[in-house]
Amino acid sequence: MAALRTTVIGSYPFPGWLEYAADHLDDFGADDVAELQEDAVIAAVHDQVAAGLDAVSDGEQTRLDFNLGFYGFLEGVEQGSSRRLLGPPAHDQRPRHRVAGELSAPNGLGTVAEYERLRRVAPPGPTLKVAVPGPYTLAGRLEGDRWATAEALLPIVQNELVALAGAGCNEIAVDEPSMSCYAHREDPERLVDLFNRTVSPVVGQARLSTHLCFGNYKGRAVAPRQYAPLFPAFLEATVDEIHLEMASRELAEAEIVGTSAEVKDVAVGVIDVKSYYVETPDDVAARVRHFLRFAPPERLAFSTDCGLSQTARWAAKAKLHNLVEGVRIVRQELGQ
Repeated sequence: MAALRTTVIGSYPFPGWLEYAADHLDDFGADDVAELQEDAVIAAVHDQVAAGLDAVSDGEQTRLDFNLGFYGFLEGVEQGSSRRLLGPPAHDQRPRHRVAGELSAPNGLGTVAEYERLRRVAPPGPTLKVAVPGPYTLAGRLEGDRWATAEALLPIVQNELVALAGAGCNEIAVDEPSMSCYAHREDPERLVDLFNRTVSPVVGQARLSTHLCFGNYKGRAVAPRQYAPLFPAFLEATVDEIHLEMASRELAEAEIVGTSAEVKDVAVGVIDVKSYYVETPDDVAARVRHFLRFAPPERLAFSTDCGLSQTARWAAKAKLHNLVEGVRIVRQELGQ
């Protein structure tokens, strides 16, 4: 991995016209929708490339949500509804679904098509990255025993990873934010075992990463924002890179970056996606220097805390631009 590279989590805000179209789908045919989606991916890729990122995604423009959209690919799921629709936005306004039979995804989870579209529209240069929710996170909106559901989802996610790697995707993020959200009440070693079994068939076939954050639905966290319960267990996760949310937590637990960097690369979140303060390049540079106190540059990458889907596009564009500029300042100081 290039030292001090700039990367993304995966999601990016929808263009306003796609938001509008999503509420008026009866006005569009299937080909119209496909064109809308591809245009949105082109827009998301353009913004990331214009910012100068080293790794880009498709902005997850064809997904309803990081994990909710995947339930439409699953058989054995009975679609549910939200229990609360009024009042301040929160996670209980997202629907929960019932497992009504054996879980399967006969046509996959759709990420191979996402990758092939991204490869078609992206320019040469940046690394192309695809994020897939891990089984524990994917089980989060399904009713019943979460561990049993995660085990049932494991082979489905595993098959998707194998298909992605087979399609030529060189960087796959198997994101498990729910693990960091609930590690304080679960067995961290058991979480790591679940994760490692999920990724085992593609180890060495693609660069693997995982994103561990504390939730960002409507810009809100969902759990105690402490990494301590995850460590040292998660040092055993079979990944090349582990992503840690730091900016929104005022760089708390920065020492975990150093501990993690002893055994794997670390992508550090230095841009707060929950805040509409746009970090300046100097802000970013100061944060990069701070983490260089804990780990060597060849072990570090820098990113946003989480995906940008819950952030307005004008702010997302500015934040990504300043992320790249801030990292560039430090690269120049290091003579890179």
